[in-house]
Formats: sequence, C-alpha cells, structure tokens
Amino acid sequence: MRALKIAGAAIGAVIVVLALLLAIGVPSSFLTSQIQERVERQTGYRLAINGGAKIGLWPSLNITLSDIALQDPNDRDINNRLTASSIQADVTLASVWSGRPEITELVIVRPVLNVPLQRERLRDAKPASKPAASGPAGAFSIEHVSVTGGTVVFSNLHDRVEDRVETINADIAVAGDRKVRISGNARAAEHALKFDIKAAPPAPPIERQNIPTELTFEASGLLQAPLTAKAEVRLNGSVVMINGLTGALGDGAFNGWASVDLASKPLVKLDLDFQRLDVAMSRGAAGAAAQPWSNASIDLNGLNYVDAQARISAAELNLGDGHFAPAAIDATLASGVLKSQISNLGAYDGNANGDVTIDVSTGNPAFALRADLTGVRALPLLRSLADFDKLDGKMQAKISVRSTGTSQRTIMSNLSGTAFVVFQDGAIRGLNVAQMIRSLTSSTLSGWQENKEQATDLTQLSASFKIDKGQAQTTDLNLVGPLVKLTGVGTIDLGTKQIGFRVEPKLVMTTEGQGRAGDPVGLGIPVMIDGPWAEPRIYPDMQGILDNPDAAYAKLKEMGKGLFGANGAGLGGLSGLGGLIPGQGQGTAGAPGSGGKPADPLGGQLGETIGNLLQQGLNGGLGQGGVNQGGTGQGARTGGAGQGRNISPAPPAQAAPPAPSAPAPNNASPQPDNQPMNEVLRQLFNR
Repeated sequence: MRALKIAGAAIGAVIVVLALLLAIGVPSSFLTSQIQERVERQTGYRLAINGGAKIGLWPSLNITLSDIALQDPNDRDINNRLTASSIQADVTLASVWSGRPEITELVIVRPVLNVPLQRERLRDAKPASKPAASGPAGAFSIEHVSVTGGTVVFSNLHDRVEDRVETINADIAVAGDRKVRISGNARAAEHALKFDIKAAPPAPPIERQNIPTELTFEASGLLQAPLTAKAEVRLNGSVVMINGLTGALGDGAFNGWASVDLASKPLVKLDLDFQRLDVAMSRGAAGAAAQPWSNASIDLNGLNYVDAQARISAAELNLGDGHFAPAAIDATLASGVLKSQISNLGAYDGNANGDVTIDVSTGNPAFALRADLTGVRALPLLRSLADFDKLDGKMQAKISVRSTGTSQRTIMSNLSGTAFVVFQDGAIRGLNVAQMIRSLTSSTLSGWQENKEQATDLTQLSASFKIDKGQAQTTDLNLVGPLVKLTGVGTIDLGTKQIGFRVEPKLVMTTEGQGRAGDPVGLGIPVMIDGPWAEPRIYPDMQGILDNPDAAYAKLKEMGKGLFGANGAGLGGLSGLGGLIPGQGQGTAGAPGSGGKPADPLGGQLGETIGNLLQQGLNGGLGQGGVNQGGTGQGARTGGAGQGRNISPAPPAQAAPPAPSAPAPNNASPQPDNQPMNEVLRQLFNR
C-alpha cells in the first residue's frame, strides 16, 4: 500500500509538471544556439536572444523568443537593425518531424526597425550583408503574420536626424496559391496612414519576374484623396521596377512608370501623367493678413536623404481652389538641392513659366523663385491662391527673388530680388480711391475703407520693386483710372507686414475721363500711407503742400478749367460760391469803367481768388494773420464790383510774394476757421 501511495504521488507530480509545462512552456535554452546559427546562415545577420526561448505545447506547438535583437555586423552606426519585445511562432508537429517547418502563425510584438539615412549615394553600393550559405528553397513557409505596436526609425547619427513611423499594426496573410495580402495602419507625425497591398508572386526564385500588385493608400493631411494603383513589380537586385503603372488619386486617373534603387541612398525615378491632379493647399484664416509671419520651423531636411528624377504632367492641375490647364513639371533632387521647372502653364486665359530651387544641403536652407506671368486674369488667380479678391484685370508679372531661412518670418525678412507687376483694364474691388481722397480733406483714415459695393475702375496699375533684406522699394507706383490718377514711392517691409508710402493722388475734374492727354486734373494732395498693410493709417501730407504754395496755386488754376469748362460754362453750378467768384453777383470783372483787367474768370481771376483764399487760409493756420472779413471791396481787382462782400482784398497782380512771418508762439490763441476757404474745399472735394 505504501508503495502505491508513493507511485500515485509521483504520477500526480508528473501530471502537475506537465500541466505547468503546457501552460507556461518548456525552457529551451538549448534551442537558442541552433536558432541563432540558422538565422545567421540564412540572412547574414546576428540574432541575440536576450530573454531566452520557450517551447509551448498548448494550444499547439509554439516557440517564443523574448527580447531579441538582429544585428548587421557590417553596420557600425546602428547597433541593432531590428529589435522586438517578443516573437512567437506556431508550428505543426508533423512539419517539425519532416524538417520543413510550416509556421501557421507568427506574432511579432513591438518591433523596432532602424533604417539608416545616407546623404550621398555610393557608386559601388552592395547589400549590407549576404548570407554565408543559401538554404534550400522553401525550407519553411509562413501562413499568417501579425505585427502590433511596430515602429520604423529613419536616422542619421552624424546629422542628428531622426524621423519615425509609429504604432504600426499590420496583418499579412499568405494563401495556398501564394497570393499575399498586407493590410494595416500607422501614424507618421500627426498624419494617420492606412494601407492595403495585394500581390501574387510567382514560384521562387521571384527575382526578375513580374509580380502583379495592387495598392490602396490613404494619408490624412498628406494626400487629398485615397491613392489606388496597379502595376507589374519586378525585382532586379537592389532595384524595384514598377511598370505598367495605372491608378487614380481621388477621381484623377493617372498612368506611367517608376523605379526605386534601394542600394545605399534611395534613387527614385518616375514619370506620371494625370488626367486631373488635385493638390490640397491650406487657406489662410480670416484676418491672416494682419497676423505676423509664423516663427515655426519648416523642416525640409528629409530632402538630403533621397535623390529623385521626376516628370509630372496633368491635363488639369488644381492647387487648392486654383485651376490650371495644362501643366507639366520637371524636377530633380540630388545632394539636397531640389530644382523644379514649370513651362507653359495654362493660367486663367494666360500662361506662366518659372522655376523654383530649394537648397537644404546646408544648415540654412536657401530658396530661389523665378516667375513670368502673361495675360493672366488677376482676380481668380489671386483669390484662389492667396485669398485676395481686391484686384481684377489682365495681369503681367515678372518676379525673381531669393531668400534663406527656416521659418516664414526669416524667409520673408531675408527676401531679395526684383519684381514687376502691371494690371490693365480692371478694377480695385471694394475700394473707392477717389472718395477716400476726398474724405482726407476732413479726417485721417484708418484702414482701407473697404465697401463691397464700391470699386475703382482702372486703366492701368503698375509698379516695380527692388527687394533687399525684406524691404521692397518702389519709385514708380502708377495708377491711371477714369476719375483718378495716382503716382507714388514707398517701401513694403515684407518681414513685419508694414508699409510706408507717399502718393500723389489727382482727381480728374472732367467726366470725360482719361480720353485726352490734355485733360486737366485736380489739385494733387500728397498722401501718406503707413502702418500695417492690412490696416494702415492714411492722411494728407499738409507739409507737402505748404512747402510749395506757388505750385498749389498753379494746380488750382489748372483745376478751374476742368471744373467749369474752357469758356466758363457752369460757373454757377457751384452753389454758395456766387459771392466769391469775380464776375458773379453785383459787378463784372473788367467791365468798362471799372479800371480792372479784362474778365478772365477761369484761368486768371478765378484761380487767383481761390489761390488767395487758400494762401490766406493756410497763412492763418500758421499764425500769419487771419482773413479780413470786414472789407468793403476797396482795392479789389474787380474795380469796386465787390462792394458789400465779405472777401479779403486780392493782392496786386505784380506784387511779390509776402515774406514769411515768424511762427506764432505756442500760447497764441487759435485762429478762426476761414469759412470761404472751407466752402471752396467742400465744393471741390465733396461734390
């Protein structure tokens, strides 16, 4: 009986041990050396199994390797090419006995794949490692692979550059007819990625054989729509050749070919022709023009680690809301320098040519842009690309600029080059320039006084700029319209979005517009425009008038002709001025017996009278004496025709200009408004 009890206890212990072994696996450190040897023989990589290996018997035969690292003995920069928290392989017992393992399930948990980035291509690049001896074809097979929590790290230790694709979850299924499907998702920075790949590889060896492949790829924030493609893929050494490529990006179908040389630094070649290519562009938020440029770093360093030769053509190209047809772009990328050229781009009834160069081979990226636009409709182009809808007309522009920097602000602050732009036969939408000028006679303006219902027709608006360190200077700003002319000089600070302009606007005092070159124009009031370009301060430069009163007087005489006609018709049209204009009222200028000069109210006495009023009003404003409001008309050039009128006597025709008086002291009492002068200005500029 005692012996039976001992035997029963021993059997129970064995059962418990077997149960534990089935549950937790059999420690199998004796297998690690053989596994490491076979991996190195098959791949040329060294496998380190730091967490050991276990054999499980339930629910099927499985082998688990913990904390593994795969090392490339020829790579000194990266210690571990691949690491994983654990790898578990489920195999059939029969395949193990036959010596041809059939892995039904391979589960890889938290793998990390390190991919080195190289700045220069190696002429005689060879694979990083080669197997010491090739095993027999079909030594083992895998039916299903599952990857969870994976990461791919692209790095260059010398440049201290690192980019990651994280949270990779993938499912790889291999059918009995060798068809493979790979599906999954991942995240690159803030962009969510989703992929689905189907391939039908031929029987081994597959090198230099066509592999029919289908791809579906989605990248939120990178691609505007899902990408689908079909192609014949062929492996030729380190080169992946993609022939017969067809597909669609959203609703835009394309075809072409591509190749990728993976030896050392990748070299990508592609030629794609799109029926329609849609490229998403971020639109500026409301009020973006008033916001400063961003200081956020623009990272283009990845251009150093891939070379490319590309040609992309499209029957229709959509950049955001901008539409162009046709379009062709040729680009090359080598040693961190991207050069792209656009030829004969169809742009809104015109065409555009240009090229862009981006050099990121140094620590301070450099940019260069050359563009030539001809006959382009300005409104749809500017509205679609820059959300700017204030200018309409046919546009011609020549731009050649360059800059350096790693953010929007530094790039704009370092901008240098030249620019010329002209708009013809169009309008300035939302602005009434003539009304703004008239408004300046009563108050300073803050902002552009925009009104959607107003516009300023223009025959031509042109300016050329010389740009140096973000300062764009022009000396030939010129606006010509039916009712206004404007010339000016100034500077635009591109880095701080500030402007400083001095313009000479001239109101046209005839309804015939700019039809004849000899038509007179109104008094040119120098106007200052300064401050933020989204909301500048606009005010008259009165000092500019006072510096040369004789010129102001001459302009008034010229203005009189335009206001009242060549023969004085319409003099009575200015209500309230009948008592101010010689020859209107009780007497007539130059009447017989008056002792005055022959009547010439347009270019002579009218201009002189208005000039006198202006000079007296300005002098009064400077403390040089008020206007005689109580005169009886004695000494007036009308020879007594102005009796009883409250106007100041006009100076003799031949009298020299009075010498300037000393400025009034600061405590002098303010002079009363010159009502006749105010009435003249009101009638002239608020008609």
